[in-house]
Amino acid sequence: MNNAKMWLVVKPTVGVPLFLSAVAVGSFAVHVAVLSNTTWVADFLSGKSAGGMAAASLVLPEQDAAKVSYSASAGQEVLITMPDGTTALAILKRPELMASN
Repeated sequence: MNNAKMWLVVKPTVGVPLFLSAVAVGSFAVHVAVLSNTTWVADFLSGKSAGGMAAASLVLPEQDAAKVSYSASAGQEVLITMPDGTTALAILKRPELMASN
C-alpha cells in the first residue's frame, strides 16, 4: 500500500467508513443529477418506449408472410430491415423540398 503512513494519522476504524460513505454520497449525487437533468432515463426506468422512436410492421402485398420492419428516430432517416435480414437506410423529405429539387 503506497499510502500506508496515512493510517498513522487516521485510524482505519474511522477512515474506511468515512471513505466508503463519501463514495456512496458521491454516487447518489451523480444518480440524482442524471435523473433530474434528462428525460429519457426516467422513461427507461419506468418501462416506457424511447420518446422519439417509432416502430411498425408492414405486410407486403406480394407475399403474405413477408414483413418489413422499420424504426425511425426524431430525424429524417429510417432504417428498414427486410425479411431476409438485409437493411437499408431511407431519407425522408417533405414534399415541398422534393418539388424544389
